[in-house]
Amino acid sequence: MSDASHRAVSILSANPFFAGFEGDALEKIAAVCRQRHLAAREVLFLKGAPGDGLYAIRRGLIRIGTVDDLGQQMTINLLGGGDVFGEITLLDGQSRTADAVAMEDTAMFFLPRQDFMSLLNREPPIALQLIGLLCARLRDVIGRLEETTFLPSAIRLARRILVLAADYGTDVRASQEELASLTGVTRETVNRHLQSWKRTGVISLGRGRLLIQDIEDLRRLAKIDAA
Repeated sequence: MSDASHRAVSILSANPFFAGFEGDALEKIAAVCRQRHLAAREVLFLKGAPGDGLYAIRRGLIRIGTVDDLGQQMTINLLGGGDVFGEITLLDGQSRTADAVAMEDTAMFFLPRQDFMSLLNREPPIALQLIGLLCARLRDVIGRLEETTFLPSAIRLARRILVLAADYGTDVRASQEELASLTGVTRETVNRHLQSWKRTGVISLGRGRLLIQDIEDLRRLAKIDAA
């Protein structure tokens, strides 16, 4: 197995989308992956583009978002090293449901749909894993809807920052506009909470990013019990 395939297996095996697959199945998936590189601000695909496969980020940052009828951007998610996206189009082959743009130099593995479907026919256990993934994603969507409906904005924002921190560490690379879109509140609301937390030493702020100074205090704000 090549070095690139070894790296692909490492990334895929650490992601819930492929977790639990037998080693030989992961090797077969990695063998059909191709390497892709994007420069900062380069568009990977736009909403409505043909769905030709799945991407696994080796390093970098990808913004998943869309634009409304008035031209306003909405960030759906920010994805970093180890994250996988494009699962829907990998399975149904339909058009992309959002835009994907590199926020910095990004290296990825690309899993073509045609090759994956051929592998799926030969490896039925993969189909069972995909069913589990889709169920988990649906539960996540339901959880987000419950948060938006029932939780105060400060708790929702703190939880969203903690989710991002799980991927990127305490130096979270997200603008206030992106945090507002991810949390379902206005930018003004995000700014008010962030400034308050800055004054109390929970975070510090930079341009398009924030640094978590006291993650336990942030967990307290998110109403999450310390583990």
